[in-house]
Amino acid sequence: MREHKIYTKTGDSGITSLISGKRVPKHDTRIKAYGTVDELVAWLGLIRDTTEQLTIKATLLEIQKHLMTIASQLSIEEGCDFPKNLHPIQSQAVFFIEQEIDTLTEQLPELRNFIIPGGHPAISYSHLARCVCRRAERFVTELNQISPVSPILIAYMNRLSDYFFTLSRSFSIEFGVEEIKWNGN
Repeated sequence: MREHKIYTKTGDSGITSLISGKRVPKHDTRIKAYGTVDELVAWLGLIRDTTEQLTIKATLLEIQKHLMTIASQLSIEEGCDFPKNLHPIQSQAVFFIEQEIDTLTEQLPELRNFIIPGGHPAISYSHLARCVCRRAERFVTELNQISPVSPILIAYMNRLSDYFFTLSRSFSIEFGVEEIKWNGN
């Protein structure tokens, strides 16, 4: 039986392939964008592992699926066709995130300050996911300056960071952690 090896050695020179087969530097903005989305997918797995809330687990899994679609979408250069098994992120995904934010927000006290992250691993992980999401969004908008990116994809990433902030506040309630407000002092 022939063994399948995970390593290909094709990236040893600092070059990688897009879905089209085009070879680009590993520091290319497109690679940074979808690589950071991939990092975010991993953080969400960790967050899912820290909560017992089945609805949150299901939402995070759905978001991970959206992000896998987004990473794939970002790996397709302008002018190339989408693979038959891949469909770009749709506006319904943005609406889904907005609904999830609204559902969580209904349970939260009003907020007029910044929050200092911490108090429980789930809270901190959510803030880390928010920061990684913002970094991914910066790379996506940078890519958009070079090669057009779907406005729906950009809106999704923007909304998603708001979701992680709201999720962190929800975890504060779940775990009985008082939020540390920062008012500039």
